[in-house]
Amino acid sequence: MPTKELALISKIITFIMNLSFDTSLSNEYTSSSQKIRVLTEDWVDRQIYCPNCGRLGIDKYGNNKPVADFFCSNCHEDYELKSKRDSVGLKIVDGAYRTMIERLHSSNNPNLFLLNYDPYNFSVLNFLVIPKHFFIPDIIERRKALSQTARRTGWVGCNILLQCVPRTGKIFFVKDKQVEPKEKILAEWKKTLFLREEKEAEAKGWLLETMICIDKLGKKDFSLDEVYAFESELRIKYPNNRHIRDKIRQQLQVLRDKGYVGFISKGKYKLS
Repeated sequence: MPTKELALISKIITFIMNLSFDTSLSNEYTSSSQKIRVLTEDWVDRQIYCPNCGRLGIDKYGNNKPVADFFCSNCHEDYELKSKRDSVGLKIVDGAYRTMIERLHSSNNPNLFLLNYDPYNFSVLNFLVIPKHFFIPDIIERRKALSQTARRTGWVGCNILLQCVPRTGKIFFVKDKQVEPKEKILAEWKKTLFLREEKEAEAKGWLLETMICIDKLGKKDFSLDEVYAFESELRIKYPNNRHIRDKIRQQLQVLRDKGYVGFISKGKYKLS
């Protein structure tokens, strides 16, 4: 489809996207958590398109689906929805730790939709997707086991650490109540799909750590020496690696080959 037509479609979608929940759907529920679940799932079902293929409208799984909440019938991507009030924050409470770790090694691990809502106006503040290729064990925090007085004694939950996800792994549809252009979202999704080619967790972890180091520099143009400045930080994370600088150069080479960064001149790079 021509670029001009895509731009026009994006403008139309931005204009008609309604950030308010349909509160009439929650009238029959008494539990606050049930109300929010119904309202947020309905909003996603009506307003969100697939960030992978751009198909308008995604489909909702039945309540018996153990992992995902939504799917795209066109490209078959799965999505799990997590909702959080007031602010996105640094971590998301998830389910059982063991189950989560097992999911990360499976082929059906879903992408994550994160909806941040205003609990007073019942509307969307932020809505983003974290593609499944950013999920590795390092971003999953093991919570303390429940005490002996708890109903599920010994159960161990987990948190998803959002600060361990690179900036490009947080793709916003809505940011601070402003709807982002569709073509921007689709482009950001495609930019990091190369991570799906890397199946080994530690190798992917190195790429993600390098991407986070680049994020911390806070600029598009950067030097190899500036990334070297994170050597001591990376050495703590990878104590058995005695060649941290060699590894940094290797990761930058991979990111360059995949089009994530551009090479300007010797020791000089630019975010694409």
